Amino acid sequence: MSANQVLLRGMTAAELTKKILGNEPLFVLDVRNESDFNDWKIEGNQVQTINVPYFELLEGVDSVLDKIPANQEVLVVCAKEGSSKFVAEQLIEQEISTVSYLVGGMKSWSEHLEPVKIGDLKDGGSIYQFVRIGKGCLSYMVISNGEAAIIDTLRMIDVFENFAKDNNAIIKHTIDTHLHADHISGGRRLAELTGASYWLPPKDADEVVFDYQNLEENADIMVGKTKINIQPIYSPGHTIGSTSLIVDNQYLLSGDILFVKSIGRPDLAGKAEDWVGDLRNTLYNRYKQLSDDLLVLPAHFGKSTELGEGGKVVARLGDLYRDNPGLNIQDETQFRKAVTENLPPQPNAYKEIRQTNMGKITPSDEEQREMEIGPNRCAIHDN
Repeated sequence: MSANQVLLRGMTAAELTKKILGNEPLFVLDVRNESDFNDWKIEGNQVQTINVPYFELLEGVDSVLDKIPANQEVLVVCAKEGSSKFVAEQLIEQEISTVSYLVGGMKSWSEHLEPVKIGDLKDGGSIYQFVRIGKGCLSYMVISNGEAAIIDTLRMIDVFENFAKDNNAIIKHTIDTHLHADHISGGRRLAELTGASYWLPPKDADEVVFDYQNLEENADIMVGKTKINIQPIYSPGHTIGSTSLIVDNQYLLSGDILFVKSIGRPDLAGKAEDWVGDLRNTLYNRYKQLSDDLLVLPAHFGKSTELGEGGKVVARLGDLYRDNPGLNIQDETQFRKAVTENLPPQPNAYKEIRQTNMGKITPSDEEQREMEIGPNRCAIHDN
């Protein structure tokens, strides 16, 4: 075995996540094409990243040696893994010893989920947030007295199955706050595997081809013998059916209506002009009637700066009304302009993702991975 083989090591997405959440310094050399890098990259408060496409390094890595800081851990990243291993081996030959490559590449980074405990429930039980750090998606699990409900379930359902099992909980409900356009929901498939009830807002389900429970304001969803109530609140705007949830009178699961630093976009079904009034009414009227002390738990985050202690993405509702730019546009005309003009690009393959979540198409696992590659882009801006 050569020295290179001995020294070259891979860093898993889980290990990388722990470094980012722990604010450990890391230098990332991303060798994907420039367009892919500009679309979506690894970010963190202590992460420094440069992009040098792989084809520029085929003849050697001399051109990047002076860009790599001394005495700092280096992670080489590519789409799938192979190119980063090749470049990492060359760096080791140049006596840069603290080098690793990202195992599984950006595909594995896109799929990693990190469970983070948000807090306890009043009559027993807990609520957990699952941070899909590479894509900015957030799922939730409410556990009480041996039962679990999962909200905005992501495609990697084995993570939720295993977590519930480890916590001695049976999955009773899977709930989607709306018909997602940026990622493929795992809610229906997980419900089918576990015998749980799958809940979906009926106003988002006109075209679905499967059975579901109506997620409406009069719906009564209980988790556990202690009756931890999940109270649906109709909150249209991102979609016409968007429905928020209040858990245990403590937590507001806002779906894609309200984020920590922004608000939801109304255009992913091609109906921005129709839905902008609903969005404003939800944010400026319906949510205003709720307690300022509710802790807002959104379905997405935009940048790593929104990650709090331990990776939590959470904010008090009253604080968001003070600090969130999207909640402070008093002029209705200006609000309409802000949420319909100069929006970020729409999520990759969002039309196909919507079709998948309706049950109209059934792409393979690999096709689903490709459809989801890239950022979520569910907010009107990323500030």
